[in-house]
Amino acid sequence: MQEEVDFVLEYTGEKMESAISHLGKELLHIRAGKASPSMMDGVLVDYYGSMTPLNQVSNVSTPDARTIAIQPWEKGLISVIEKAIMTANLGFNPDNNGEIIRINIPVLTEERRKDLVKHVHQEGETAKVSIRTARKEANDSLKKLQKDGLSEDLEKDAEAEVQKLTDNFGKKVEDLVKAKEKDIMTI
Repeated sequence: MQEEVDFVLEYTGEKMESAISHLGKELLHIRAGKASPSMMDGVLVDYYGSMTPLNQVSNVSTPDARTIAIQPWEKGLISVIEKAIMTANLGFNPDNNGEIIRINIPVLTEERRKDLVKHVHQEGETAKVSIRTARKEANDSLKKLQKDGLSEDLEKDAEAEVQKLTDNFGKKVEDLVKAKEKDIMTI
């Protein structure tokens, strides 16, 4: 029975860790007014008939805090990359000089910053819901194990462990959200 309890706890921890990982990825896509190559992660380019991530057909860099520079490995891709950036609907205006595509990141207005902070909090709440769902599934599994012969003491100890996991991961979500909010509101 202890093996099943350990499995439930391990599986729950993995699901909660997955929620944190997903939150981290989502927060990367919320721009804080500073240029970052990861802002281009979702852009797919039509490269000889197959949709390929932008960073696999070009060098994406940030020469300064307000500019993203994209240097394609083949000059013929410049117009294709420009079109892909426009299609990705990121709100950027690419500017090309025939060799490099530059994207100037506009300064965020106060209103836009507040909207981004709301979005960050929504993503944080989504992560918390995932964590609470993992807790509920774990507790349901433990109740089932108790019906199958697990002692009540072991079940209560395991539930306490699940709650401790939930609290720890909830705190991680709060920390990530606060850090991103500070990042966005810093001018």
